[in-house]
Amino acid sequence: MATLLDPALQNAIDALSLPGVTIGHRLISPGDEHALMPEEAAAFANSVTSVRRASGAARIVARQLLMKAGLAPCPVPKGSSGAPIWPPGIVGSISHDSRVAVAAIARRRDYGALGIDIEPAEALPPNLLDLVATPMERMEIGEDPWQGRLLFAAKEAVYKAVYPLDQIFLDHQDVEISFPLRRGVVRNGRRVDLRFSVSDHLLVVAFLRASDN
Repeated sequence: MATLLDPALQNAIDALSLPGVTIGHRLISPGDEHALMPEEAAAFANSVTSVRRASGAARIVARQLLMKAGLAPCPVPKGSSGAPIWPPGIVGSISHDSRVAVAAIARRRDYGALGIDIEPAEALPPNLLDLVATPMERMEIGEDPWQGRLLFAAKEAVYKAVYPLDQIFLDHQDVEISFPLRRGVVRNGRRVDLRFSVSDHLLVVAFLRASDN
């Protein structure tokens, strides 16, 4: 199956340069829904085609990354929490918007947790910003709607990273983001490092190194 790429997004991914983390993407295309393996498809049996297509595209990317890491292609099923289930020894995360799917993986010996989120480079609606941002974050980003969307992506990435570790459901107010420090702090005190890039999409990677776990 051909890999369809967004050059601007690929340049943004390359610029992240996070050692030990491999990130890939794919433009979501008709037919990607058929890439879901039987072990994956059951979780999306009642989903609309657009969701199955995006989920299939994300797993195409995930399998490509696993092959680059020397692993055989395998299912990446959706767990009961909604998080993907990775092969032993791998941590990873997937995300998609309406146009593109992304995945990131790393070796568990190097990283204790990994989360990724992608959002369109569009302003966050003001009413949603009120739900997402803490008072301190509002002071930091001011009224910049683009920073609001990046903040949303950062919190999604942090949640994806820490949920497999803590098994705690978080809302947006449970995570405080500092862009200058490139860090997120969860209500239980866990600190998560962040890397982000801005192109025609907003991409955020949240991670804990194995030594920090």
